[in-house]
Amino acid sequence: MPNSLRPAALVLAAALALTGCGADVTPQPDGKDDSAKADRHYPVTVENCGERKSYDKAPQRVVTNDVGITEIMFALGLEDHMAGYVMPDDKGDMTSVPWKDGYKKTTWLSKERINKELVLGARADLVFAGWNYGFNEGEGFTPAELKRVGVDSYLLSESCRNGQGKARGVMPPLEALYTDLGNLGKIFDVEDRADTLIASFRKQVADAQAKAPKGSDRPRVFLYDDGKDKPLTSGAYAGPHDIITKAGGDHIMKDLKDSWTTVGWETVVDRDPEVIVINNYGDTSAEQKRTFLKSYKPLANVSAIKNDRIVVLDYVDLVESPRNPAAISLLAADLRKPAS
Repeated sequence: MPNSLRPAALVLAAALALTGCGADVTPQPDGKDDSAKADRHYPVTVENCGERKSYDKAPQRVVTNDVGITEIMFALGLEDHMAGYVMPDDKGDMTSVPWKDGYKKTTWLSKERINKELVLGARADLVFAGWNYGFNEGEGFTPAELKRVGVDSYLLSESCRNGQGKARGVMPPLEALYTDLGNLGKIFDVEDRADTLIASFRKQVADAQAKAPKGSDRPRVFLYDDGKDKPLTSGAYAGPHDIITKAGGDHIMKDLKDSWTTVGWETVVDRDPEVIVINNYGDTSAEQKRTFLKSYKPLANVSAIKNDRIVVLDYVDLVESPRNPAAISLLAADLRKPAS
């Protein structure tokens, strides 16, 4: 993970020190301790995917699903409120991010799919996941089913359904990240931490935008996730849209009002991307994906293939996560390079 995230980590660390996170409870001048202050904070109400949710206290045994969601909790310093996390082991480097200690402090519950039995076994009081980030009607794992057994849910805002079937997306991807950080700051009474993090991320994005290509210099960019018969890509509501756009690219699938979705190769060819971003994850390596793209005959005359302008970003850079701002900085640097 680039050094550009480290200043944000230092600012956050200072904020944590100021809030006395993990310190002994000491009496306040009015004779009331920190627990009394916390009592005055609650109840709180937030809006999550169009639903207003109220909390009388901070959840204590949260189970998270997937790397981006888990790192949102870690970035806010909420490891002590977690029962553990679920994710495969193909999610990229977890050792160089500012919140890497979260992985040491928190239990890796499973590398398989999250399910109700696992959640109940962990004695979870809240599951932080999303539609197609763990929640899935086809597998019977939904917020409604968890509620039936007494477990609350918080939905990743990137995954909110918009009322058009199962299409996802109700706000720009970066706003989804900031919304979740703000909501969780209220739910867990760490609003100062959330505000500090959001401010540092906004500055990092603004700094990257200031150096990004502009106007006619903005290259057309296609996000390739996977797939041979039809490519899985990003629409306007998945992380890559804002990452590409803020980095100075013209996202060629910006008209798709969904998050992650499939398109036809003919659409890709017709829109002639000048840069292709590969999502690095899963059983197919980034190098295998690159080899496929360069050898797939229908793409032979696409500008990105002819000029070998292929960029690789990790999965956690591209899904909603606290790594999104750093990914914008990385991609902006690549897009500034002239085509060969």
